[in-house]
Amino acid sequence: MPEIVVKFEDKVIERIVTEKKRISIGRTNENDIVLENRAVSRKHAMIEFNNNAAVIIDNESLNGTFVNNRKINEEVLRNDDIVTIGKYALVYYAQTSQENDSAAGMDGTMVLNTKKQKKLLENDRLEREIVGKYGGSVLLGEENAEFAEYKLDREVTTIGKAKFVHVKAKGFFMAGIQAKIVKEGDGFTLTNLGKSGKTRVNGEPADRCTLKNGDLLTVGKSTYKFVEGKDV
Repeated sequence: MPEIVVKFEDKVIERIVTEKKRISIGRTNENDIVLENRAVSRKHAMIEFNNNAAVIIDNESLNGTFVNNRKINEEVLRNDDIVTIGKYALVYYAQTSQENDSAAGMDGTMVLNTKKQKKLLENDRLEREIVGKYGGSVLLGEENAEFAEYKLDREVTTIGKAKFVHVKAKGFFMAGIQAKIVKEGDGFTLTNLGKSGKTRVNGEPADRCTLKNGDLLTVGKSTYKFVEGKDV
């Protein structure tokens, strides 16, 4: 069964495992997941489960619902996706984890006016502009990169220090081709090909993983941000 882990300021406050076909998320007690914060609308969003899939739907909330830092109206959730509602992060797992551990007057919701919310909205706007310009997924050069924007328009994009790779990375003790990004269906998969630990996703060593919008890829000393090109 799927599991939703609710976090506030990186602290786990609740784990939800349910067999219901639909669960509601909001500020008031009639919701299945209650997020007690004025930035959350009374009936903020819902998640529908069907055919082994989970779909999150925003209920025209005042402050919006974000999946992997992208503002959505409706989105199919993938394993390990992060839903941001107000100041809460809801992590979706397809299977239960084994850990033990118009204005606010509409429904009393207070407009969330924080640096984090502003940054989310601004990043969402910029990313949509970039995807619109290139018509697909893009790597953004974040640190020690030789480009600002790179369109992922190949079936396989190679990253490393060799002269013939598509994306040149900086750093020592890397392979000629340290990593590759492979287009698989509607998504992209990053695979490490060189020395272990020289390819990281969001700071963690990665051998192979499916990329999500907003992921930070570090190869050697070069860091890139993955901007997903679908559903914008």
